[in-house]
Amino acid sequence: MRALIACLAGLPLLGGCSFAPSVYMAGSYFPAWLVCVLGALLLTLLIRWGLIRAGVDDALPMRLPVYACLTLALTFAALLLFFE
Repeated sequence: MRALIACLAGLPLLGGCSFAPSVYMAGSYFPAWLVCVLGALLLTLLIRWGLIRAGVDDALPMRLPVYACLTLALTFAALLLFFE
């Protein structure tokens, strides 16, 4: 009985799996999040280069978490802008 209740409780969550946005590139379909992550990585590298040129990169307390969060923020922004 508990298994049935657990299955029924999780059933509404499966509605999000009905549509997966994909992008047609080079003769194949790629998931939209993968394209957004690659674009965000390139933008993060470009922003990092700009911060190094401006001399701000040395003042960042924890560079790895800052750039990881910047990549995630750019990824989510691209997903919301282009695929929602």
